[in-house]
Amino acid sequence: MKTLFLLTSAFIISVGLEAQLVSDQTNGIALDFTKEAPDGRVELPEIDWTFPTSAYTNSQENKIEFKAMISSKSPLKSVSLTLGKSRTGEPLGTKTIKIPKNSIQFEFEQSMTLWDGENVIGLIAENVDGGKVIEFRNVLVGIDAISKAVDINRKDYALLIGTDKYDHWSDLVNPVYDVETIGKELEDTYNFETEVLTNPEQDELLIKIKEYATKKYRPQDQLLIFIAGHGQFDETFGEGYLVTRGSLANDAAKTTYVAHSILRNIINNIPCDHILLVMDVCFSGTFDPVIASTRGAYENIDDSELLVRKLSKKTRRYLTSGGKEYVSDGIPGQHSPFAEKFITILKSRGGEDRIITLSEMYPEMQRLKTLPRMGEFGNNEKDSDFVFVVK
Repeated sequence: MKTLFLLTSAFIISVGLEAQLVSDQTNGIALDFTKEAPDGRVELPEIDWTFPTSAYTNSQENKIEFKAMISSKSPLKSVSLTLGKSRTGEPLGTKTIKIPKNSIQFEFEQSMTLWDGENVIGLIAENVDGGKVIEFRNVLVGIDAISKAVDINRKDYALLIGTDKYDHWSDLVNPVYDVETIGKELEDTYNFETEVLTNPEQDELLIKIKEYATKKYRPQDQLLIFIAGHGQFDETFGEGYLVTRGSLANDAAKTTYVAHSILRNIINNIPCDHILLVMDVCFSGTFDPVIASTRGAYENIDDSELLVRKLSKKTRRYLTSGGKEYVSDGIPGQHSPFAEKFITILKSRGGEDRIITLSEMYPEMQRLKTLPRMGEFGNNEKDSDFVFVVK
């Protein structure tokens, strides 16, 4: 017999002369104006979900461990949890979570066994000044739920490779700084599991990419590979190359470089359904023999349907800092122009829906003086995309 997580009392948020509730699709706030802070402002607690990070997810398992970090500038008064069958319907009840006295930060963890079908979990945090925040997570449970919502266990991975020190080429100033900054933004804001590889030799680079070919990926997992450094194009071979730390300056056979054709095949064979390769290197547009670009259109559907649609197509897409040309490394300590634009877009957090797609990103990247290129390779499916989802 299935054991259900039971909540002990009715959940009521008073909305009247003393308080005002403002809510949207994923969260809400309540302010108690009878408890005004000394400076006239009410500071709100913040809830940062660790798991699940998406507002709408599915799970084929009923038992789920919910995790979040709750922070407040003034001490927390209470933390509680609700469980309901729908957002607009009557909650089944509420459970008060015990927190240490005078806490301004609390790490919330609660294991729950959910019903088959739709479950709405509400996490409520209130501080002593009367500021109250409610964050919701919708979880669809059942063996057939996979086609209707985002997998609760899906992961996004990022491998970021930057080279600015060379044995036989001139050093660069920004690639390592660029990939470290992008990696931190992906990890902190978008919950990517990131790894940064700096100044690798040719074999180190290929071995590291091969490691990602041995990982076990779920159907909705994504992999971003970002490479920054020197690049070269050989007119005789009609081939573009990545230049690694030990690549020779005058290598007629190009055996110390990494050919784009080899990189295409290796990445295409990684058993992850959704892969985006971003290259901020000279001649990076020659990665694909046919340089193509597309623009995405706005889709008037809800967030969960958008994500399911984007994560249902096999993705093999690339975004490069230029075509068959040299690109700027930028001013020391200020990022390359391409990386700076990429970071700025990530920091925008996707607007109201908190989702950025590659199709939305590319028009902004086109504002750069050197025109970036976007296209597809390998086993890419029509209408595929890559998404960045704010946690």
